[in-house]
Formats: sequence, C-alpha cells, structure tokens
Amino acid sequence: LLFSVSNLCGKCRPRDTDLLQPSLNFLYWSLHQTTPCSQQRAVAVLLSNVSLLELLQKVLECTWLWSAPSEPAYLSPEDALLCSGWLLVSSLLLYQHRYNTEVHQTLSLDLTEVLNAVTFRKKKPILLLVSIMQFLRAVLRQNFSSSLLVIVGQNTAQGAMQRQPSSLQDAALHPLATHQVFSLVVSLQNLLVHKDLLLSQAIVACLETLVEYLYGKNQDVALHVASQPWHRFLLFTLLNGGQKSFLQPEVLRLMTLFLRYQSTNIISQKDISQILQEAAEANLAELPEATSHALHLFLCQV
Repeated sequence: LLFSVSNLCGKCRPRDTDLLQPSLNFLYWSLHQTTPCSQQRAVAVLLSNVSLLELLQKVLECTWLWSAPSEPAYLSPEDALLCSGWLLVSSLLLYQHRYNTEVHQTLSLDLTEVLNAVTFRKKKPILLLVSIMQFLRAVLRQNFSSSLLVIVGQNTAQGAMQRQPSSLQDAALHPLATHQVFSLVVSLQNLLVHKDLLLSQAIVACLETLVEYLYGKNQDVALHVASQPWHRFLLFTLLNGGQKSFLQPEVLRLMTLFLRYQSTNIISQKDISQILQEAAEANLAELPEATSHALHLFLCQV
C-alpha cells in the first residue's frame, strides 16, 4: 500500500490538493506509526521513489509561490498540502539520517527562502509556520549535512569570506549568515508573543536547536543569542499571572535553555526559587505530560 500510494503521489501535480494532501498524510503516518524494522523499510521505499521526491520538491517550492489567503487563521487546501509536505520531508530527513538509507534523488532548497518564510511570514497560518520550523530543526540537528538535501542560497563559502564586518562569523556559521541568525531569532521572539500553545512549543524547540547548532559552530554567537535582554521581556509576556504561571512547558523550557547557556541576565536566582516553590506546592501527578517533562529537564539542568 505504501508503494502504491507513493507511486500515485509521484504522478500528481502540486495543484492536485484533494488527492495529494491525504496521500502525503498517509505516508507521514506510515513512517511514524510502525515498528523500527518496518520503519526502515518504509524509508527505503519512499527514498527510492524519484517521482515522489520530485513532487515533494515542487510542493515545498510552492510555499513562496502561492499567494497567502486574506485571513491568516484560515487553512486553505493549498496550505494544508504545504504543511503535509514540510512534515513529511522533515521525517524523511530524520529517518534517512538514522538508518543511513541510500538516496536516489536529492531535494534542493534555497535557505534564504526557507528563513524568509518564517521571518516575513505574510499571513501564513500557524500550522504552516510550525511545519516549516520542524523542517528547520531537522536540518539544524544534522548541521545541514544531510545527503537527502542540498542547501542553496546567497551565503556561499566564498561570499561569506568577503562579507564585512561579520565575515569570520559567517564562515563559521555556514551556510547560515550572522544576519540571518539574528533575523530568525527576532522573528521567533515576536511570534512567541502570540501565546498560541502549538506555535509556542514549536518556537521554543526551534530556539533550543538553533542555539545548540550555533554553540557547536561559534560559542560567542550562541551565548550572545541566548543572553539577548529581549528574552527577559518575553518571559514576562508568556507568564499569564496565574498562581502556577511558571509551570508552563514553554516557560520551563526557555528557563532551561537560559540556564544551560548561563544567561544570568535573563534568569535569576529568584526566578529559580520561584519555580522550585511552585513545583513543591503543585500536585505533580496531575501535571500535564508536557509540563512534567519540561520540569524534569529544568530540575536536571539546575
């Protein structure tokens, strides 16, 4: 069935949303809802299908070609297809790396366009932003070195060496440019203010992966990003003023991130004490799973 559906997708055009969107969702869940042994076989089937990968290439490129709907909260059939495409490609990147699966056709994406889709979001629905961030996390975790993906963009190695005044930083962060990193961070900060739960979780996860990537490339840039004073304002914005306001998954994960990179100007000893006090007074058995997991990571970091 997986083989048949993937072949069917390869015969479609990006505009065939009624057929493609549920088909891509089926491929996505086939990868995630199966045993590890079957998962490895499923990845091999999908990555050996050249026509499917060519179709996915076209679908992703439609992200910056299709016009946005007038209402940003409205998820059009085209946007739903884009979400499915980005999530499927993210999963293929993850599992291709995990199983070292042979690649028969590479995907090529312009990094500038991908970052602009988040930075200049132009009324993109929240679910589409979340899907693109999932892709960004996948490529950052693999240091842009996936054999499935070819990254193109303006920040070539030669161009990075010629740029001033941050040329050395650009070379270290390649294929990212320093200005792209700061633009992305500012955009993620601005999106956090919307206080949408799904979006907040995706943003915090993307920030975690981005700072981890930067730390491996240039520690000064990573520590600079983690210690931005604006983060302090963000924390106050996310806190809803409730009795257990600190015990929110996204707040706890941000606090853990700032602790990990010793951003003492963002999180103080008083903040840590407040979280510990709220945790001590809470009924831990009744906390949501996401909160419990985030609290566990926070306590381990402390």
